[in-house]
Amino acid sequence: MCTHDHVCGDECLSFFFAPELVDMIGDRAEAWQVGAAPPLAELMVLGELAQAAADGQSDIGLDEVGHLLASRLVEVVSGKRGKRTGVTARDRRRAVEAALWIDENSHREIELEDAARQAGVSPFHFLRLFSGVLGVTPHQYLVRTRLRRAARYLTDDNKTVTDIAYDVGFNDLSNFVRTFHRAAGVSPLKFRKASRGMRKNLQEHPGLN
Repeated sequence: MCTHDHVCGDECLSFFFAPELVDMIGDRAEAWQVGAAPPLAELMVLGELAQAAADGQSDIGLDEVGHLLASRLVEVVSGKRGKRTGVTARDRRRAVEAALWIDENSHREIELEDAARQAGVSPFHFLRLFSGVLGVTPHQYLVRTRLRRAARYLTDDNKTVTDIAYDVGFNDLSNFVRTFHRAAGVSPLKFRKASRGMRKNLQEHPGLN
């Protein structure tokens, strides 16, 4: 909550960037000395994406949005586009190994920095590397891994939806239900009912499969 003399207060989402990230992204100091971010559409869209991530309405990580926002701000202010390098065989290997590590640890809390450390690169470079190879951010991959396992449990297991949500790595039931519905188009309970009904039909009528 930020208060001002002219109003009672605003609810603001703020990012604080480590000096190491600032040095890595911006090679021109003046890019970080502007009084405020320019109200350009591309920055405002990223701001809205950040708010959606903070509210649990997006499968992209809030730390990932922070990196994207910082990088784009420097590009806009300095007028210099970041260098786009081709994906190397080493990049692919790192991304695949990181994805396998995320698969194995998806039941616990994973931050961008954790995955980057496994890959042996900075979070900023890891985000670009991973996204460039796999087409999704590390957090998006993590969420989809959790959803895939949740779908399997809903089909084959008798655990409650709450237990499944926590077992696959969601720390909030409402967030799990909302995220699952966004991905599958139905709630976890309806998905379980439909999947078991379909399996029953296939068992009773083998010719359908």
